[in-house]
Order: sequence, then C-alpha cells, then structure tokens
Amino acid sequence: MNKDLRYYWQRFGTLLIFVLLIIIMSILSPKYFFTVDNFVQILLQSAITILIAVGEFFAILIAGIDLSVGSVLGLTGMVTALLLSKSVNIYLAILIGGILLGALLGAINGSLVVFTGLHPFIITLGGLTIFRGLTLMISDARPIYNIPPEFSRSISGTILSIPVPIIIAIIVAIIFAFVTRKTKLGRNIYALGGNEEAAWLSGINVKMHKVLVFMFSGVCAGIAGVVMTARMGAAEPLAGNGYELFAIASAIIGGTSFFGGKGKIFGVVMGALIIGLINNALNILNVQTYYQQIFMGLLIIGSVSLDKFLSKRSSK
Repeated sequence: MNKDLRYYWQRFGTLLIFVLLIIIMSILSPKYFFTVDNFVQILLQSAITILIAVGEFFAILIAGIDLSVGSVLGLTGMVTALLLSKSVNIYLAILIGGILLGALLGAINGSLVVFTGLHPFIITLGGLTIFRGLTLMISDARPIYNIPPEFSRSISGTILSIPVPIIIAIIVAIIFAFVTRKTKLGRNIYALGGNEEAAWLSGINVKMHKVLVFMFSGVCAGIAGVVMTARMGAAEPLAGNGYELFAIASAIIGGTSFFGGKGKIFGVVMGALIIGLINNALNILNVQTYYQQIFMGLLIIGSVSLDKFLSKRSSK
C-alpha cells in the first residue's frame, strides 16, 4: 500500500465503509432500510454507543483500555433511578447519579492504574466485575420501575423532531472533539499516548492526565447510563452488559490506534454509526444474534490487524 493510499485510507476509510454499507443495504432491502424512519432509528440506537465510545477513545488513545464502561453505565443508571424513586430533583439526580458518580468511578480506575502500575486492562477488568456487583447489590438484583414519567420524557423525548439522545450524543462528541483538537490538555493526552516517557520528560504530569482520561471515560458512560434508563423507563441491573465490546469496536473501527497516540472523535462517531448500521442491517435481514456477535468480533480483529499493518508500513 503506497503512502498516499495509506493516508487517504486512514482519513476517509471509515466514511467509505459507512457509505458502502448504506449502498449495499439499499440494494438488498430498499423497502425497509432506505427510509427516514429507519435512519432515525439507527441514529437513536447508536446514541448510547457513541457516548461510551467517546469515553473509550481516551483510554485507548493513551495505549490503554477501559473494560468497565458497560458496568459503569449500569451502576450510574441504577443510582440515578434510585435517587429519582426517592423524589430527588430530576436534574440533581442526573448530576449526582450519572455525571458525578461516573467521574468518581473513572477516577478510581485511573488512580488504581497510576498507583499500582498495573495495565488498565487488569484494573478495568476488576472494575467491570466490582461495579456490576455493586449494581446488583444496591438493587437486590431487581429492576427499578418507579421512575417519574417526566424524567423519561425529558431525556428520551424529541426537540424539533430530533430525539434527545441523539442531541446529547452529538453535544458530548463536539465537546470532547474540542478538548482534543483545541486545548493543551488534548495535546498532552495525544503526546502521552504517543510516547509516555517523552511526555514525562517534556514536563507533562503523566499521572494526572491518566486519571483525567479515565474520568472522561466514566463521565461518558455515566451520561449513557442516564440516557439508557430514560429510554427504557426503568433501571435494569444488567443494563450495559457487554457494551464495552461496542465501545472498543467503535473506537478501533473509527481509526483510533490500539497502540496509542492516534485517533479522532469524528472517526469514533463514525465507528459507532457503522456498528449501529450493521446491527440494523442484520436485524432487517433476519440474521441471528449470535452471528452478529461473531461478525463484531471479526470486525475488531480485522481493524486492529489493519492498524498494525499500516503502522508497520508507515514506519518503513
């Protein structure tokens, strides 16, 4: 693969895949797939994936990973629902149960990574099981249904015919895209992902930035937990189970290097939309769920393999 082709593939490959999938499905199922309602459904179903994938992006950007995002989603959604069931103000419940709790759980992950020196894979794998266990414990392994209807209406409703979850996902993506592209913090995170030792030698507070990265991941998962609870109208103890797979796949498919230092929020959003598009397409084609899981796993392996191949070729 020549240099120019590599350059264009890395910049526009995800968009090309997205367009090709739309063309293929428009041919295979024009009656059910190529409709405005179906595209809105794809965006709506992708909103939660976009939220957790944006957070996962930061963890992968520093050559780490966050396996706990699905459990953080479940725990924050459950705590938000518990607060609402106790007649706590809606916006206060969202702030405490979703955003602040998500930030705290992320900070715990990041602090453990920093102070133990263990790879984020180990720490967040432990977080995955601990946070899920806490969710089951505080809920007694039962769903919480007595949530105020106005909460669901405010988060899962529409504004100018646009579903609110889509608007929330777009706003979060724009905010973090600004952070990565226009702030010193974003540049430092990229530098940390590119070469941790060089970042430290250049005066970057490596420990603080690692904690912040996992806090970003926790906040995004917390917001996703609030959105999912509102959409379902209840908090399920197993909500978000397995969603770490979608988050990781979105980031990798979207061009974020598994080896750190490379990637963009736009690519992550496109990766999440591709996953939503694939799931939608396979459902329309009546493909069984287990085949969808196999296909998703192959996508991750293929994307990482391509990233490694391109990295080797570009270094020559």
